[in-house]
Amino acid sequence: MTTQLGGSASRALPATDPGRGSEPAHRKERSVSAFGLAVKIVLLGLLVSFSVWAAFPLIAGEHWVGLGILVAATALLLYAYLTPRHIPAKYLLPGTVFLVIFQLFPVLYTASTAFTNFGDGHRGSKQDAVVAIQTASVTQVPGSTEYALSIATTGDPATGPIVFLITDPASKKVSVGDGFGLKELPAGDVTVTSSGKVTAARGYTVLNVGQASARSKEITEFVVPTAGGAIRSTGLSRAYEGKAGRVYDAATDSIRDTTSGKVWKADESLGAFVASDGEKLAQGWKVNVGFANFTRALTDDSISGPFLGTLVWNFVFAICSTGFTFLLGMFIAVALHSSRVRFRNLYRILLVLPYAMPSFAMLLVWRDMFNTDFGLINNLLGIHTNWFGGAMTARIAVILVQLWLGYPYMFLVCTGALQAIPGELVDATKVDGASPWKGFRAVTLPLLMIALTPLLISSFAFNFNNFNAIWLTTEGAPFPADNLTNGATDLLITYTYRLAFGASGAQYGFAAAISIFIFLIVAVVSTISFRRTRHQEEVYS
Repeated sequence: MTTQLGGSASRALPATDPGRGSEPAHRKERSVSAFGLAVKIVLLGLLVSFSVWAAFPLIAGEHWVGLGILVAATALLLYAYLTPRHIPAKYLLPGTVFLVIFQLFPVLYTASTAFTNFGDGHRGSKQDAVVAIQTASVTQVPGSTEYALSIATTGDPATGPIVFLITDPASKKVSVGDGFGLKELPAGDVTVTSSGKVTAARGYTVLNVGQASARSKEITEFVVPTAGGAIRSTGLSRAYEGKAGRVYDAATDSIRDTTSGKVWKADESLGAFVASDGEKLAQGWKVNVGFANFTRALTDDSISGPFLGTLVWNFVFAICSTGFTFLLGMFIAVALHSSRVRFRNLYRILLVLPYAMPSFAMLLVWRDMFNTDFGLINNLLGIHTNWFGGAMTARIAVILVQLWLGYPYMFLVCTGALQAIPGELVDATKVDGASPWKGFRAVTLPLLMIALTPLLISSFAFNFNNFNAIWLTTEGAPFPADNLTNGATDLLITYTYRLAFGASGAQYGFAAAISIFIFLIVAVVSTISFRRTRHQEEVYS
């Protein structure tokens, strides 16, 4: 007892000396506070810098709602970290901000796109559509003004944005032309030859012949809109100001063809110019179409039939992929759980090998293994089946591939869940005289399901949107002869991808509406499954 008191007293001596013992602690506290203050200043400075940088594009695009959100969020963050109060908010705000940016914003943006006609031909504003229609119809006419042309860029000569540097033959003034129009350059900023060709301009890189030739296709397609038409290039050194064959009449809000006299009137509900005979110009503008994309998926015969068929197959694929992999993985896990099995660890290592391989590479390998002529499957079985040529065989093939890829994961989680079940419960069934199958069904399986049901739900949701499994094996094939946009093995996600980025033209608004359907389906299935899981926990707890 005496020894203990003495020891404590000797260790406590520095703390009892307020002059020497507390000084290092204070010094360390000041050092940490200074470092923390420096980090805070740097991070808040970066925040303000980022906000200022992000504000300019929002102002230029007149996105006032986005600008208001940016200002409010910046003010909130500055208030939270410049005041000593609200300590919990200082820890919650960073995670909340990233949650909004990376989780909520993509979902809300997709949902908002689903109510528009956003896609090829409907990407910009009405003014953009008018400019595109007029410039696309520009042709050179007798008397068109011709210019000496130099090709330049404000960025890299190989990839930077192209501009035209032209010299007016009458006034000798030099102008720069981009996709928005012409802008006159100060005479002191350019160097011009006697022929009127610009050889240098402040802020621009003039392309040489080789660099311009490499981008000849872009230069040919590039147009500079003007009041009466547009400026186009004729080769790499000359340009002309052509006249638009189709002009916009603001009084009647229509496009008129100057040659035929045909008129296309603006239809704000469609976001397009439509003629009296129903013809619609390809170039339109983005408008809100309400629920049109959703009703189109359900009422358009060319879409609703394939959509419902794809939805049914999507459920079959997700259920079979999840169910079969679970059954096979559980069967192997139960078989290897017995202590009487020798070399269990070796078997387990071999069985999880497919899980360790890159799935995209294995999908490509399996695609070749199902090849009709030289595939391993046909050669082993001595058959000549065109696996991806028929709807049924293609679907069986993709499910078999999923079974091979997915069972190791189920085997691993079932092995872990089995080891967590108390052995006394299994022994109790034996004492009661139950057979191994009855004991498994009455005790082991229910306990497994309680532990694994959340994983099965997540596996179902993953397989419901398993893009790689289809795209890397069949790409949705086989396709019916009368519909090349929807194949027999297409899932809703691959069907949506083909709609959004297919060769027939992007339809982002419609694809977003299909994505909303997928989200609702997965959400409903997950909600029902989680409720059943809670019911199981109440029964077996």
